[in-house]
This record gives sequence, structure tokens and C-alpha cells, in this order.
Amino acid sequence: MEHVPALDEDLKKTLGPATAKVLAEQLGLHTALDLLHHYPRRYAERGELTSLAELADQIDEHVTVVAQVADARILTFNGGRGKRLEVTITDGSGRLQLVFFGAGVHKPHKDLLPGSRAMFAGKVSKFNHKLQLAHPAYEPLGADASDRDAATAFASQLIPIYPACAKLESWKIAKCVDAVLPSAQEAVDPLPPALREGRGLVPLTEALLKIHRPGTKADIEDARQRLKWDEAFVLQVALARRRHADSQLPAVPRRPLPGGLLDAFDAKLPFTLTQGQETVSKEIFDDLATDHPMHRLLQGEVGSGKTMVALRAMLAVVDSGGQAAMLAPTEVLAQQHHRSITEMMGELAEGGMLGGSDQGTKVVLLTGSMGMPARRQALLDLVTGEAGIVIGTHALIEDKVQFHDLGLVVVDEQHRFGVEQRDALRSKGKQPPHLLVMTATPIPRTVAMTVFGDLETSVLDQLPAGRSPIATHVVPSKDKPHFLARAWERVREEVEKGHQAYVVCPRIGDGEDDPKRKAAGDDGERRPPLAVVEIAEQLARGPLAGMGVEVLHGRMDPADKDDVMRRFAAGEVKVLVATTVIEVGVNVPNSTVMVIMDADRFGVSQLHQLRGRVGRGSAPGLCLLVSEMHEASPARARLAAVAATLDGFELSRIDLEQRREGDVLGQAQSGVRSSLRMLAVIEDEEVIAEAREEATRVVAEDPALERLPGLRTALEALLDTEREQYLEKG
Repeated sequence: MEHVPALDEDLKKTLGPATAKVLAEQLGLHTALDLLHHYPRRYAERGELTSLAELADQIDEHVTVVAQVADARILTFNGGRGKRLEVTITDGSGRLQLVFFGAGVHKPHKDLLPGSRAMFAGKVSKFNHKLQLAHPAYEPLGADASDRDAATAFASQLIPIYPACAKLESWKIAKCVDAVLPSAQEAVDPLPPALREGRGLVPLTEALLKIHRPGTKADIEDARQRLKWDEAFVLQVALARRRHADSQLPAVPRRPLPGGLLDAFDAKLPFTLTQGQETVSKEIFDDLATDHPMHRLLQGEVGSGKTMVALRAMLAVVDSGGQAAMLAPTEVLAQQHHRSITEMMGELAEGGMLGGSDQGTKVVLLTGSMGMPARRQALLDLVTGEAGIVIGTHALIEDKVQFHDLGLVVVDEQHRFGVEQRDALRSKGKQPPHLLVMTATPIPRTVAMTVFGDLETSVLDQLPAGRSPIATHVVPSKDKPHFLARAWERVREEVEKGHQAYVVCPRIGDGEDDPKRKAAGDDGERRPPLAVVEIAEQLARGPLAGMGVEVLHGRMDPADKDDVMRRFAAGEVKVLVATTVIEVGVNVPNSTVMVIMDADRFGVSQLHQLRGRVGRGSAPGLCLLVSEMHEASPARARLAAVAATLDGFELSRIDLEQRREGDVLGQAQSGVRSSLRMLAVIEDEEVIAEAREEATRVVAEDPALERLPGLRTALEALLDTEREQYLEKG
């Protein structure tokens, strides 16, 4: 009997060490199960040839095409010593030239006769203004007498085109899949039978056979629908179990005291809260009043007043006798939050101090660069309970930091923190503290359901009254240098009116090698990204001479950073040339204009974040996106999208579509590797929402999944150790 590979069997046994090595190194495929989940990217049909017309957009890409040979001829050069075979192929939409050199011309000359058809794979290049594939690999689709039966069978099939690599063409991967396909019979079905039947989904074994070897387009659709459900459901079960486990933990209910600190704070507010702030605050207060820990994600547009909502939650906890800690990703942001919170609270932030309010509490700052005496005092205030609120960086997480009674942890800009850091701070409570995670990066609903599926979500989408709109324009500095000159004139005009400006650059340029430059993929043809130090010097000597230009970046001494930020906030520094260190939380209402140099080197959501630093007062904001990229380039299309809307949710969808989802359970949410192979979080919103409902119901009925061994097995495969920890600590 023929050997059927086990699903967890190493591919070396089935395919041999050489092929297995390429699959592991190039495509990350190690077992028969991995290979079964390496799905075809698309399908070619024998009678419907792949479009050659689309290849113009795919220079330097590896492609697979199905086409017919139009003509083939051998040419000689070097006085007859050199031979070149030129083959022209066509598919009705376009023509493409294939070239073969030297001794390698005879076999293709014999195989590729005019009128014959084949699959071709190679790298698209351009020679003499013509597209070509040099030395492509090919697989004839002909039918000579010896394999007529095979060819007849082949003729009625859809040809799977797999994501491939230079060392292993699509059809070779198809042959590898053929070798492990019998083991699909052993695949354990993770979906509860009632769910599968209720939704009319095919069994897993059938789905795997149909995705790899479909007989019809309907087969492909059946398989895709089923495999999308697997991915969505198993992921949502993992998150539902996490939510269920959290709901079983004990927590101290924290309710505000009537006539206490929160009421005193609200009474002195010079403005009324927006409807959104009221609604979200109520959701948070309801969570804080329960006896299990709140786990809530607060996402809000840039400048929607999240800090105010978080502060009121912290005051409610202080009212109830607890302490609140706010974790910020950078010292600049921690100092900024400390300044703005103490200003908002006034004498209420000076509890126990001369001139402070009787109802007040102490608000302390804790960062790595503080002097020893201030640090010692802050640590003492925390352990005695004297300080009700602490704002800090990861310095808060150190072992020597102890709290009297930690009741609430607020994490600002969650994506900047490793889960371990969040977890370390939460472990400082006598009982699990309540958790509020904030982000100004708008997250489409489906991404929130997958990436942050263990958190309840609140959204702030209204801007407070008095906020000004921000006009955004693209400045094509290469095509129209006079536009850039005009940009600096606009900066001068704003400063002369008494306002302030930011100029943002992608690189520091202080002589140290900048890893961001390499990460951006400089290919030798593009110049290095513009640098803060150089641009500041050019502006101070040239277009902005006499305007008081200063720099701010992450490698400056913390005391110098704080000094520059203080003087900028006080209006003494007029033009701040900075890296993205100012991306989140920096609040200087007098800043009205921002110029972003090399804007094409930033992501869509990042540009939206940066832009949110201007227009925070009553004067209108202006954001200028400077780029040398050509008008028809994808980079310019991205910038045009940012200029066209202030809707962060719309932009985050665009951003996500361009970056892909990333490994939604892993910490790198960048899009290179994804645990989602079939599911697209933007397009499959309905599947994800339904899977979340089903998962919540299944876990409520059977938290340990004792009655669903297949689902337990699938979860274990999804949650390898690293991802298990990621969820555990979420």
C-alpha cells in the first residue's frame, strides 16, 4: 500500500531533503499540514489563457503564465559561435518574448513548437524596451500519444498557481502538494458539526481537496468559504476563551464618591464634554463598578479628547481609595501627559501640599532619566498611597516600583508596547487592576475584533468644540520646486502671525548609522531619507533664517529633549524640526503648520497621526506633504488619499489594504507573515463578526472545549508557545 504521510511528518521524509530545504527556507513550510495550508493564489484555465497584458506592471516579479507559442527561432551571434533561441508566446491579450542562450537552446527548441501550449515561470525583465522572460522554466501542456489520457484529464482541470519562489516553480509545488494530498483524509475538523451543517459548509477534508484540485469554480468557492470560517472561528475562540478567563478573575469594584474628587474636577471644567466623551465615560464607569477587571480599548481620532476620558476614569478610581497608573511609550509623551493633567486638575493635583485642595491627590511623574532625589520621592509617594495618579514610561515596570493599591492601568498608544510590559505593570496590583488601552490609530471594526478581540471597544469619533479643520496638500518638490519654496513662505507667514510650526523628517542624521534607512529598503537608487540635523541647518541658514529653528529627536539627552519641548510649548521656539517622536500626544495648540519631508516614506496612518499635532487650537491647521515621487507612483496615490480625507478610519482601511494584515496574533503586525492565509480582515467582515458570535456562544457553553477535541487540536496548532503567551498576557 502506498505511504500516506502523517500531517505532522517532516517534508524531508516525503519529498527528500533538497526540496524540503527550499520549502522550509523560502516559504516557511515544514510539515505535510503546512503544505496543505499553502493554498493556490489563483487558478489558470486550459481554455482561458492568463493575461500577458498585465505583465508591464510586474517588472522584476516572478510570474507564472499559460500561453501558446506563436513562433520560435534560433539566432546566431559572435560569427556563429553563440546561439540564442527566441520564442514569442501569446494569449490573445498580448505577446511576450522568451530567450534561451548557449547549450540550453536545443531542448526548448524541440519542446516549444509553434501552436503548442505550456506554463512558463520566470522573472519579468525589459530588454530593448520589450518585456521578456530569460531562461524561464516551462511545463508543456501538450498531448502526445503516450500521455494522451493524462492530458485529457488535465484539460478538464483548473490549474492551481501557487505562491512560488525562484528555486521552486508553481507546478513543482503542485507536485509536492500531490504527494501529501492523501494525508488530508487525516485532518481533524475543528468546526462543531452543528455549526458546520447549520451554515452549509463542506467538511475540512473535502475543502482541502477542492482548494488544491478543484473540478469547477464552484469547488473553489466552497473550499474558500469553509477555510475562511476555520481561520476566523479558531481565532475568535482563542480570544473568547481569553475574555472568559478574564471575566472569572476577581477585581475590586471602583466607584466614584459622590461629592468627591471626580465631582470637584467636573465642576471646574471650563467646557462641556462632547456627547461621545459622556457615552464612553459611562461605559468605563459601568465596567469599573464590576467585581471583575475591565478590559477596554478606547480608540479615538487624533484630538478627540481621549486623555480627558482617561483622566476622569483615573479620578473615579482615586475616589474609591485606589491608585491609577498611566503608561506612555516615550519620555516626551509622559512629560507632556503629566504637564497637561496637572494643568487640567489645578489645585486638585496638589493633594497634601500647601495650597492644594483637601479633595486633591498627588500626581507624580516617573521616568528613567529623573534625578535620584525626585525618583526616591515619587517611589515613596506610590508605596504610601500619597500619590493617587502616576504617569510614566516603562520605568514604572521596574521591580522596585510598588503601589499602595493599584486599581487602574491606562496604556497609551498600545501598539508601542510589548505585551510583557503591560503584563508586568498589571501584576503590581494586589488583585488584577482594571485595564484601559488607548490608541489614536483608528482601527477598522474587523481588525479590532481580531487584533484586540479580548478587549471591549469604545470609539470616540467627535472632535471637541473649537477644534479647527486641517487642510492637507501634497507638495511635489521634484516636479515643481517652486511649490516647496512657497511651503517655506507659508511657514514664515504663520510664524509672523504669532503661531508655531513643525517640520518632520524620517531620519536623525547625527552621524550614527540609522537602521530605519535600511529598513525603508533603500536600493542604492534612492537617496537616503532627509535628516533632521541637516534640514534644520538648511532652514536656519536659508528660508527660515532668524525664525528660531530647533531640533528634537530620540537620541538627544532626556533633559535637553524636555527643555526643547517646554520652550516649544511656551511659544519660545517657533519652528521645531523633529522625527516622529512628536507623533503621538504632543499638544501645543498654537502650532498651526506642519511640513512633512519625504512624506512618501511614512505610512498612511502615521501621516494622519502626525498631522493631528496641528490645528489643535482655534486657528486652522495646515499640513504639507513634501515628496519627490512621480505623480503616477503608488506612493503619490497614498499621499493623495491622506490629503483627501480627515477620516482616520477610512485611512486605516487604505493603510491596511496596502500593508496586509500581518500576523494578527503575533507581536509584529506588519504584514510580512500572516497567520491568516484565506481570511482578509477588511473584505470578510461578515464572516469575522458571525464567527465571533459563534465562538462566544461555544466558549460560554464549554470553556475547556471538552466536547470539541478537534477544535482543541486546531487551537493548539494556532497558538504555538509565542502566540499563547501573547494572548495570555493581552
